[in-house]
Amino acid sequence: MTSRELILSKIKTNKPEPSPLPDLQTFERPEMALVEHFVEMVSFVGGRTIDLAQNRTIEDEINAIYPDLKNICANFTGLNLPLIDLSQIHDPHDLSHIDLAIIKGEFGVAENGAVWIPASSLAFRALPFITQHMVFIIEKSEIVWNMHQAYQRLDITKADGYGVFISGPSKTADIEQSLVIGAHGSRSLVVILV
Repeated sequence: MTSRELILSKIKTNKPEPSPLPDLQTFERPEMALVEHFVEMVSFVGGRTIDLAQNRTIEDEINAIYPDLKNICANFTGLNLPLIDLSQIHDPHDLSHIDLAIIKGEFGVAENGAVWIPASSLAFRALPFITQHMVFIIEKSEIVWNMHQAYQRLDITKADGYGVFISGPSKTADIEQSLVIGAHGSRSLVVILV
């Protein structure tokens, strides 16, 4: 018997009995306004939120914020914008010219301003990281308080192997306390609440 086999056999024979997982609290904050706190945290991490007014459309907001961007794509249909057809792109390297990605998120997290993006809603995993600017669309009713509740919403048995929480545009800071936004990903993030 090799030393590797000996070690593995001892591990198998000394395996502890499984114990039930503890009940976790979700640490809700009922004294705080959920949507307002989400908006505050998105701003805190360098993003911006827009509460879609009744007389405005997603297209109105995008045209107002990004009037000069030409290479725009979205992970859903129905937008009245000149969009790049992601189904015609077969190599993620061909996304390098994307100026703006409009991505419908599944839900938001108030404690950190994050938005959950499952792989099933992305044509390419690289899209939220290669675009220059990003817009997330989420419903106000789909905001949870914290990551405890967020993970309760995720069904890993139905997961397709990938998903990502994104909070704010990319940023980095060095020891001299110089903050750079858009260091290695999108330079701006706007969350439109519908």
